[in-house]
Amino acid sequence: MKTTAYFRTSVMVRRPYLKMEWIEHVLKNHIRTEVQPNGRIRYWGYVAEVDKYLRVVTEPDGETVHNAFFDRRFRP
Repeated sequence: MKTTAYFRTSVMVRRPYLKMEWIEHVLKNHIRTEVQPNGRIRYWGYVAEVDKYLRVVTEPDGETVHNAFFDRRFRP
């Protein structure tokens, strides 16, 4: 999986509990997507293991992960 330097040096440092398999799962099995004004793409998916919704943000190519976090405000 491709990731940005920001993801590797900032996101994963602040959120070491995130598992790469969760991120891959959301990218393959998302329940909603949204394109941001800057072209990045938001994907939301459910992670049953923790009973939460994970938001994964990719670069405009749709595959390079830039950010990921549990989105407490997301409602399916």
